[in-house]
Amino acid sequence: MKHWIDKILHFKSESVTLIPLKAEHKDGLLKAASDGKLWELWYTSVPDANSIDSYIATALAQKEKGLEYPLTIIDTQTETIIGCTRFYNLQPEHRRLEIGYTWYAKSYQRTAANTQCKYLLLQYAFEGLNCIAVQIVTNWFNIKSREAIARLGAKQDGILRNHRLNADGSYRDTVVFSITESEWMGVKKTLNYKLNRYKNL
Repeated sequence: MKHWIDKILHFKSESVTLIPLKAEHKDGLLKAASDGKLWELWYTSVPDANSIDSYIATALAQKEKGLEYPLTIIDTQTETIIGCTRFYNLQPEHRRLEIGYTWYAKSYQRTAANTQCKYLLLQYAFEGLNCIAVQIVTNWFNIKSREAIARLGAKQDGILRNHRLNADGSYRDTVVFSITESEWMGVKKTLNYKLNRYKNL
């Protein structure tokens, strides 16, 4: 089956570069996750040394099925792996997808990295894939993530209560945000404005 998304997808900006996730990115991803011991945040899905192999294998298997497209995030200036993100829940028949499984090394949080990364992903979704809507979700308890998503210009659609079971058996409430095709141009202008401010800092 032909993947909806180009299998050699590659994004590059002054601050971040996004390339298809590969098994050989393992050590770089572990080093990035170790910056802040991100796996200790129970409301996120960041791999540690024990789970990194299955994390990558599962992501690549989903890609082969045409269900997801995982990407490794790299600092363009240093060529250092700083995190991971993914297009998933791909619905080409409805021209919809989700952006998620996103995490960054602690030292890159609250920097231009997330804004630039989301700009590249959203631009491809709306202008490359002609999506009518892009969805972004997060755990109710991940306050920083909720705030970051809202700052992008996404609107909160609602909260899915008891949406999933966490690994420890607890329930997860999922906060759903989205950006629609008609909203993209306004969001794009806002993101460009923010990125220009980062350059001038």
